Amino acid sequence: MSTKKIILIIVGIIVVLGLIVALFVGGIAFFVFRTIGHSEAADQARTYLRNNEKLKQDIGEVDDFGSIVSGNINVSNGDGVATLYLKVYGAKKTVNARVDLAYRSNRNWRVTDASYESDGKTIELMQPYEPAPSP
Repeated sequence: MSTKKIILIIVGIIVVLGLIVALFVGGIAFFVFRTIGHSEAADQARTYLRNNEKLKQDIGEVDDFGSIVSGNINVSNGDGVATLYLKVYGAKKTVNARVDLAYRSNRNWRVTDASYESDGKTIELMQPYEPAPSP
């Protein structure tokens, strides 16, 4: 066998192994994004954003959401927390939103914080607790 054939065989094996690794990693990434995007937490985040009046004032009626929902969901012993990032398409403009959710004792997900980026500014969608009135 000539040196040229040996090099071609080695390069071929490396290319095939690279494709196998890429398909494996791509499959895992697809599964993770699909699982997060179709979770109850993501559904609750979409519902909250679709109905938020402050967001509607800025971007108009929410038309759709991006197909990729990223972030993390952690569940342990019947309690869970999640931070999700969604692209929100409105009638006037498109923004990137962040929604924090939590649930306790296997109850429904609840939004604990939400914000979005617009024109380089972060706009909070939930009003923080106001200080107690002075006596």
